[in-house]
Amino acid sequence: MSVFMLRFARLFAYTGGIVLTALVILTTVSVTGRGLNTLAHLNWVEVYLPWLSQWLLGMGVAPINGDFELVENSIAFAIFAFLPLCQLYGGHATVDIFTSGLPKSATRFLKAFWELLFAAMLILITWRLYEGFLGKLDNNEITYILQIPVWYGYLASLIGAGGASLVGVYCAYARLVELFTGRVLLEQTEGVDH
Repeated sequence: MSVFMLRFARLFAYTGGIVLTALVILTTVSVTGRGLNTLAHLNWVEVYLPWLSQWLLGMGVAPINGDFELVENSIAFAIFAFLPLCQLYGGHATVDIFTSGLPKSATRFLKAFWELLFAAMLILITWRLYEGFLGKLDNNEITYILQIPVWYGYLASLIGAGGASLVGVYCAYARLVELFTGRVLLEQTEGVDH
């Protein structure tokens, strides 16, 4: 396996993990703020525990404005960021009921076929995200609450899809080499077999 591709995929996965962790924290804080704000506005709390209601509202507990916009603009990048590492290690779930008894040459052919198809789909997704990015960049569309340009989310997704496409093309190449030479370049060291 290429050391460069492995480092690249790990860097993407670490970055995706940081983004996903930040989104989880953001969502947790926002939901907690929404719940405490709702509690402070409950009629029985305002009547029987006015000090609690006033204290919560005085602390400014509330949901984070535009939290869903931030999640919406970032989650696609996080998803794409995990694909390269999963692809390199063959971590996608496989069902091999019909293929487990096939000869190794047939198995290598199927792996190469699916890697080529997956790489083609990643390239197609990347291309369409690029077109969407250009469209959003041209029309200056912004989000409703935070007024963030929508193209930010498209750019993040485009970067993630581009990285996934690069590794997908490498994996397809490696599987073709395996098909024609019999050498193993990408071992399936992780993943789930059913």
